[in-house]
Amino acid sequence: MILELDCGNSFIKWRVIHADDAIIVGGGIVDSDQALIAQVAKLPNVHLRGARMVSVRSEEETDALMRAITCDFGVIVQTAHPATEMAGVRNGYTDHQRLGMDRWLAAVGAFHLAKGACLVMDFGTAAKADFVAADGQHLGGYICPGMPLMRSQLRTHTRRIRYDDASAERALTSLLPGRSTVEAVERGCVLMLQGFARTQIDQARALWGGEFSIFLTGGDAPLVEVSAPGARVVPDLVFVGLAMACPLN
Repeated sequence: MILELDCGNSFIKWRVIHADDAIIVGGGIVDSDQALIAQVAKLPNVHLRGARMVSVRSEEETDALMRAITCDFGVIVQTAHPATEMAGVRNGYTDHQRLGMDRWLAAVGAFHLAKGACLVMDFGTAAKADFVAADGQHLGGYICPGMPLMRSQLRTHTRRIRYDDASAERALTSLLPGRSTVEAVERGCVLMLQGFARTQIDQARALWGGEFSIFLTGGDAPLVEVSAPGARVVPDLVFVGLAMACPLN
């Protein structure tokens, strides 16, 4: 079995898969290294033969997690690194090392699945879009605040905006104009994400006409699915690219 990790700035997304057929044995999202180790250890009859990781954390934080996994599970962790080209995709950044590894692996994974031009949109802490042409050339992309950042900034900088997560969830049962602060904020943020998605699709159409695939990933992808007709929602898109970056045979 293989442990796969996507280490973001706020959370660690993980899953354990069978090495032969990639069937998922277990997985989840945690907010600390300790919670990750505890959850993986709880899985019944798990015998890891390897681990692979993509991380946007600091080098020190990444190394500490790798050491903990090796200590607790006895496996070496392979880590994905920046590349100028991978699996037919050519990195479009002027300095290829500056492209976030989560974006790079999602682009590689999407191109592998699409076999052609694709628009990749990731809705997590930040909202991100990347464009990959039919010949595999990564054309660049866009980054803006995602739902968590927009919500956090409004709560932090506006004294009268105070509400809990349960209220936020109830507010999203509709996108009609809000009749309370929580409704106004939550629905406004969703409409901003949907506008971002529609703008990226317009950009892709200007580039490629109708010959492209759309991929949505990230925890808030369902909030924008209505604005991206025909899009393919792939929650584990980064892991598709990670498997190509760090093959474990």
